[in-house]
Amino acid sequence: MQSPAPRCRIIPCLDLANGRVVKGVNFVDLNDAGDPYEVALRYAEHGADEIVLLNITGDEQNNTVIKKVLAQLKQHRQTPIIVGGGMRNLEQMQAMIDAGAAKVSINSAAVQKPELIRAAAQAFGSERLIIAIDALRNEATAVTKTTTARSATVAEPTAAQAPATQPALHWEVCTQGGKKRTGLDAVQWAKQVAQLGAGEILLTSMDRDGTQAGFDLELTQAISQAVNLPIIASGGVGTLQHLADGVLKGGAQGVLAASIFHYGHYSIAQAKDFLRKQGIAVQSDS
Repeated sequence: MQSPAPRCRIIPCLDLANGRVVKGVNFVDLNDAGDPYEVALRYAEHGADEIVLLNITGDEQNNTVIKKVLAQLKQHRQTPIIVGGGMRNLEQMQAMIDAGAAKVSINSAAVQKPELIRAAAQAFGSERLIIAIDALRNEATAVTKTTTARSATVAEPTAAQAPATQPALHWEVCTQGGKKRTGLDAVQWAKQVAQLGAGEILLTSMDRDGTQAGFDLELTQAISQAVNLPIIASGGVGTLQHLADGVLKGGAQGVLAASIFHYGHYSIAQAKDFLRKQGIAVQSDS
């Protein structure tokens, strides 16, 4: 019996800073890429399966802009919107859902207070909760931090329980828009967030972000094999083949891209057609 074709969602990402869409390389050197509503509406009209609105600076101005964009989009399209960044508690997450977000994504707040993952999953449902993991390759021995996961009741060893020094981390979790290194191993953190109730993981390779050199497939595969959760691969898309590789080689169920869509290198339709030719069914085929 022939196995079913893998399925995939095409997800454009809008990084927001100062109320505008921006794009950089390795989380820095940001360039303006347009008005958030105009860019999001264009992707919705062109058939994006989901759209990410990401508050990369975490400030309230961007949250206000995101809520406005959500209200505007509801009048025109029904494309699910994922909102990430700038949310530190259940109230802020609920406010985005009330404004029209289909899912919310947290990173720094989850690392700082892992029990927030369980609370959010219980409050909104795991299917609406994404944990974003920004991962940086790190071949050096790392000193483990002791600030996370103390109150989470999970099987994996917490940072507080771990030895002071661990073997080399393959990928280290970073927070605060990539500015803070945490000492947490990305694979172990992924296992922990899965146990706490996350419904999905948005996995970004900081090393590949904006480089258009392709996903870090080793990272994507390591996380997808470690947890039984859908993975959205992010960071490094430069060609349509990179999108296919994220699914076929990395094991992702969603592929996120920014530069190739923002700057008109490829369209959503071209991306979907290419994936179909690679034997990958897209969300809109269901």
